[in-house]
Amino acid sequence: MQGSSSIFEPQETHTTAIKIDGVEIRLIRLPLLEPFETSFGKIDSRLIFLLCLKADGLQGWGEVVASEEPRYSYETVSTALHVIRDFFGPALLTGPVRDLDDLAERLAPFRGHNMAKAGLELAFMDLLAQTKEQSLSTLIGGERKHVAVGVSLGIQPTVVRLLERVDRYLNLGYQRIKLKIKPGWDLDVVAQVRQAHPDILLSVDANSAYTLDDRDHLKKLDDFNLLMIEQPLQNDDLVDHAKLQKLLNTPICLDESIVSQRHAKAALELQSCRLINIKVGRVGGYSQALGIHDLCRSQGVPVWCGGMLESGIGRAHNIALASLGGFTLPGDISASSRYFERDIISPGVVVAADGTVAVPDRPGLGFEVDLSFIESLTETRVYISR
Repeated sequence: MQGSSSIFEPQETHTTAIKIDGVEIRLIRLPLLEPFETSFGKIDSRLIFLLCLKADGLQGWGEVVASEEPRYSYETVSTALHVIRDFFGPALLTGPVRDLDDLAERLAPFRGHNMAKAGLELAFMDLLAQTKEQSLSTLIGGERKHVAVGVSLGIQPTVVRLLERVDRYLNLGYQRIKLKIKPGWDLDVVAQVRQAHPDILLSVDANSAYTLDDRDHLKKLDDFNLLMIEQPLQNDDLVDHAKLQKLLNTPICLDESIVSQRHAKAALELQSCRLINIKVGRVGGYSQALGIHDLCRSQGVPVWCGGMLESGIGRAHNIALASLGGFTLPGDISASSRYFERDIISPGVVVAADGTVAVPDRPGLGFEVDLSFIESLTETRVYISR
């Protein structure tokens, strides 16, 4: 696969497998600097699910992006805790793990629960990169030293508040503004933002708030020269999106509907979208994310890296993923300070004045994990060992 030869090519067969000593789960809560509202609700804090794989004195860190309530996905923090503790974690401890393919094969018999699987794959890849003394980006075949980033702005109490935030993040250098929309907060809002900023890269994200019956209403979004309309219809739909895309000039981007490489292939064959948002935590980890990237790149379909209000650990994995060559659009990575007063990595993720984030070149995540801060925030700790 393009961009992943260091993991999958036969010359790696001599690599010593990693014997994982234990799997540690930590649940911590980080307050958001301001509430974040989408079409399916508002939150003011994140219960963050961290995973740490321990092997030979090293620690590999990952993050499960599930929320507390089953709104974005059926997966929740509680379901992820259950399946990792009772099924996935023990599967990892049955013997040394050779590589990412081996890990994915061990988890494959268990249906669904992509977010839980992804958390383990992320932690394993951090561990693998450290053992190889490579950065995550190098390990997966990243090509960029800096990745372009945009910002996602939640639904605001007033359009005036929204415009203030648009101005703030444009002044900070973000290359693309994404507006969350829903029925009643869409056309007029987008029109006012576009009027204030005629030339910016602008997109909207509906998080499945509409149906095909809204086709005439959604077609009016063509008037605003948008980069994309993200996930306008049902979260598991491909067919109606294909019907809608034929009616729109604006590209549809799929998010929730793409939960595997197989779904991405079907979406492209059906022409359900012209862009794909790859969230490594949504699709089941690097094994699927790399496959989707390579599939889209081979067909000239742009991809970009989505975000799930991750802590710095999940954000570090997103940066590595976005360094792959097929990620040609600004991603929802953002600075640590966009969401949190203090992140759990050091230094925090910083967006430069040109709207880019530097790709770390140190082994593994490329950031220091602030374990003492994590300890102070830990609400739940579970350790799985042989």
